[in-house]
Amino acid sequence: MADAQPHQGPHGEDLFDSMNFHTRKWVRPEDLNANGTLFGGSLLRWIDDEAVVYAMIQLGNQRIVTKYISEIEFVSSATQGDILEIGLQGVHFGRTSLTMRCEVRNIITGDTILSIDKIVFVGLGEDGQPEPHGYDSITYARDRFPDDLRGRKRTIA
Repeated sequence: MADAQPHQGPHGEDLFDSMNFHTRKWVRPEDLNANGTLFGGSLLRWIDDEAVVYAMIQLGNQRIVTKYISEIEFVSSATQGDILEIGLQGVHFGRTSLTMRCEVRNIITGDTILSIDKIVFVGLGEDGQPEPHGYDSITYARDRFPDDLRGRKRTIA
């Protein structure tokens, strides 16, 4: 695992600082592989789970699908008890989609775990087909979250 230092932009800035959504995950025993390090599939599941929620808020739609994830290179690992921070940044709105980038770092060691340059999510209509969303900028409020989902209470049958 070669470059475990924080990823830097063209002007020396820490790319993680430019992320506009952060979440943290604690590495537990059930997240480990046979080598006693973080199972890559667990991390990818966490990224997809967090990214789809971010996409829902940005696109104002609960029906979101993962369309594309670019090359993934694991540059360092994590062990039980480490805390990982997942950073996401929306970088482009398409007619029906949102493209974001992702950085994951280990808060305990300070090492970058992985970087993903492009994750694309598409918003769907009730018919399951891509649906235009009409947005072209990131929101920092939750005002795009669908009104029919706000305050919704479920009854137990």
